[in-house]
Amino acid sequence: MKRFFPILYVLLLLSPLAASAERIKDMVSIQGVRDNQLIGYGIVVGLDGSGDQTTQTPFTVQSIISMLSQMGVSLPAGTSLQLKNVAAVMVTATLPPFSKPGQNIDVTASSIGNAKSLRGGTLLMTPLKGADGQVYAMAQGNVLVGGVGASSGGASVQVNHLSVGRVPSGATVERAVPTLLGQGDFIHLELNTNDFTTAARIVEVINSQVAPYLASALDGRVIQVRAPVGGERVAFISKIENLEVSPAQGIAKVIINARTGSVVMNQAVTLNDCAVAHGNLTVVINTESAVSQPNAMAPGQTVQTDQTTIDVKSDKGGLVQLQQGVNLSEVVKALNSMGATPQDLLAILQAMKSAGALRAELEII
Repeated sequence: MKRFFPILYVLLLLSPLAASAERIKDMVSIQGVRDNQLIGYGIVVGLDGSGDQTTQTPFTVQSIISMLSQMGVSLPAGTSLQLKNVAAVMVTATLPPFSKPGQNIDVTASSIGNAKSLRGGTLLMTPLKGADGQVYAMAQGNVLVGGVGASSGGASVQVNHLSVGRVPSGATVERAVPTLLGQGDFIHLELNTNDFTTAARIVEVINSQVAPYLASALDGRVIQVRAPVGGERVAFISKIENLEVSPAQGIAKVIINARTGSVVMNQAVTLNDCAVAHGNLTVVINTESAVSQPNAMAPGQTVQTDQTTIDVKSDKGGLVQLQQGVNLSEVVKALNSMGATPQDLLAILQAMKSAGALRAELEII
């Protein structure tokens, strides 16, 4: 007997009415104001026998020998170190914009050897470099790793990843990254999502509520705004980013998770007439016009409405017929009621898209 797995569908339908207003700061970023990634190679010491197995990670031993030599400790040639409390790690951090020397930032230490745990270890002084090879911060401190909890039955259950730890405020900024709030007389706002309509609405709001001819859209993502220079620029940007704009409604999009069968739609997706046959399933979608006409002597006017009928048939039994189902959610529900598998749903939606019957962008993850 063939077993059908239920299809999980999530419908996020946006209202066809006007979208609620959002602040400009939630939709754009300012060109030139950005984070910078830092990375470094370091050593964690003081582990309780959970460090790298040095016979399999020779770079850990080489790092210790190099560090000791810099501190004036010379080891005889051919010395074989059997270390259990040391682990080699990669240290990463994010340098926020406008960071100044002396400020502290969080860092993450990740084991690159075969250490079992970084719990209780101490990260030794590690230079953190940017993409240009320059040192922008120095990291050092105790590594914080979560613990192991116990279940109600008394069995130990691991609740985290022990080969990765964090050092809160573990790095000190040594070099600032120049950040320019625009070049010359202009700043540039970059939309998080490319959209010509939203860009035009932002320009309209800035020009109407701040000053005319102040902003102009260079394309669907970048908006150029004339801004004062000097200390007044910060206050000007604060005023701009707190203006409210109603963003444009996004394009119709259907996302399918091929592994779980989940279907997510960001708005009501319309369908054209089509017929799809897949295995023992047949989907037929028809749209018919219904005319409502008043009596000869009665007041009123003739009204034409479109009604959509969705028929889903299965050789295994049953017929599901839905009236006035004009969006994809009705098709998904009908297929789900017939016991369609995620693979069935995926194949049907792909066929609809190829035939031009699905008026939406189809993305498979």
